[in-house]
Amino acid sequence: MRRFDPLYEKARKLAQSGRVEFLGNGVYNVVGDHGTYSVAEDHTGKLSCNCLGYLQKGRCSHVVAVEFMGKRRRRKPR
Repeated sequence: MRRFDPLYEKARKLAQSGRVEFLGNGVYNVVGDHGTYSVAEDHTGKLSCNCLGYLQKGRCSHVVAVEFMGKRRRRKPR
């Protein structure tokens, strides 16, 4: 059984509610509960966010929401 992960659930809700916007060049805007944050992909494919949670912990729902959106995009048939 999978354990409930609040960060994953929050990220899923952000992605499903259309609060993740791709701006181009590996940059996304994510409208979080406390503001709008920038998530950027570097040349190695690593994502980072400018929110306090990411800066302190190296992990946040905004990055996970962008990752979730990427997985959804790859699954769509062409």
